[in-house]
Amino acid sequence: MLPAVVNDLIKHLKEGVVEVTFEKINNGGTRVMPCTLNPKILESETGKSVLVGSVDPSSSHIAVWGMDVKAWRSFRVSTVTSWKPIREE
Repeated sequence: MLPAVVNDLIKHLKEGVVEVTFEKINNGGTRVMPCTLNPKILESETGKSVLVGSVDPSSSHIAVWGMDVKAWRSFRVSTVTSWKPIREE
């Protein structure tokens, strides 16, 4: 993904919930993951205040809160096939 697209993805992750579709590394399958970096949602989900620092858009991985599995997950930027905001806070 282009750096501007990664920046936009990070911006939306911090604003709400984003559905990210990517190819899984271990088995080549496709994963569709609703995820977030929004502090309000993270506090609601985890019961703890979570401060999300800066996310480096040039990083090969992005760590996010997986809304469906209620746990931290990460994905490789290079494997993302699509993404779309599904809920803004």
